[in-house]
Amino acid sequence: MSDRIIAACDGAAKGNPGPAAWAWVIADTHGHPERWEAGPLGRATNNVGELTALQRLLEAVAPGTAVQVRMDSQYAMKAVTQWLPAWKRNGWKTAAGKPVANRELVESIDALLTDRDVEFRYVPAHREDGDHLNAIADQAASEAAVSQEPAGTALGHTAMPIPAPARSTPARATKARTAGTGTGTGTATARKATGTRSGGVTIKAKFPGTCPCGKQYAAGEKISKLGSRWGHPDCGGAAAE
Repeated sequence: MSDRIIAACDGAAKGNPGPAAWAWVIADTHGHPERWEAGPLGRATNNVGELTALQRLLEAVAPGTAVQVRMDSQYAMKAVTQWLPAWKRNGWKTAAGKPVANRELVESIDALLTDRDVEFRYVPAHREDGDHLNAIADQAASEAAVSQEPAGTALGHTAMPIPAPARSTPARATKARTAGTGTGTGTATARKATGTRSGGVTIKAKFPGTCPCGKQYAAGEKISKLGSRWGHPDCGGAAAE
């Protein structure tokens, strides 16, 4: 049995740029989530959110720890595993001769990687059959981007964020074209659409969650997209963000 712990991280930006945040979740060697953190970034790009999430995750892992990091951002993963050596040789310039974007974050991650045994694993985002840890990090980052408030176990929030239902068309679909450990973008199983007051599509929830009205819904219950979140169809546009 491997003694490598498992973790996932993700960033979010509501608009690109827009209100942004980062999040990570750390599990045990069996993949059972144990702790998580999320934090706001103000107005930033999605790439800044992704890199910051990786940076904060590595800071939360003690030097010398063996960890598998699951990510749905090929940009962040390739930046620190493939492109970094060439950027250094070129004086922090891209192949096109332009300054490397987000250099300070990349340099910080590079330093953190020197004394940590990190194995990276790409996982496609927003899939019904996707990685559960990534789904938790994705939801935590999304909620922090909206609220612009920090959250996590260190702040007394012991309950893990509940992943939102998988989207019918995965976001960041182009990332899966050159997946590190998985291929193909895939789509969630199609469901018959029904009308709602908000004009959205009604599906059955894969995971339990909380409607924008504040009430919870159960797995298998019918829900609709209300603004940037999912909730009871009857809540309609009035509850949408």
